[in-house]
Amino acid sequence: MAQPSNAQNEIDPMASKTSTKSKKAVAKQAGTKPVLLSGGNPQIAKADGDAPVQAYIAAMPGWKSDVGRHLDDLIMHTVPNVRKCVRWNSPFYGLEGKGWFLSYHVFTRYIKVTFFQGRSLQPAPPGSGKDKDSRWIDLYEGDFDETQLATWFRQAAALPGWDLT
Repeated sequence: MAQPSNAQNEIDPMASKTSTKSKKAVAKQAGTKPVLLSGGNPQIAKADGDAPVQAYIAAMPGWKSDVGRHLDDLIMHTVPNVRKCVRWNSPFYGLEGKGWFLSYHVFTRYIKVTFFQGRSLQPAPPGSGKDKDSRWIDLYEGDFDETQLATWFRQAAALPGWDLT
């Protein structure tokens, strides 16, 4: 009778390392806290829906988690039928058939809220960079203009968004 237990390891010495990595990935998904990347940004696997966004928000360090919850609640209240996903360790918000209109990302001292068609918003958010259309605002602790953010959320949701497929 053949001994299957170590046969793969004799053929492929990397098999045991792959197995160990797989076990670690399964253990991580089973309830351990996400790793915080540079600047404190939570490492959350690419996924669609509310659950990965809530995991991201829960893992945001310090005051940023409260701001993340407030952002999420305000977006949900302002933009009916909003869709959510996590890509590149950041929550994205969009509408079916229209694409993704905003994302946010944690940095050491602030949260960057990016509007993918932000140049078209009135007034345009202050941050800009290489992408001619995107604009953003950096939210620091205690700095949350709910009225302005809700206005931008409504405007951004009405514009064509990004297709992440």
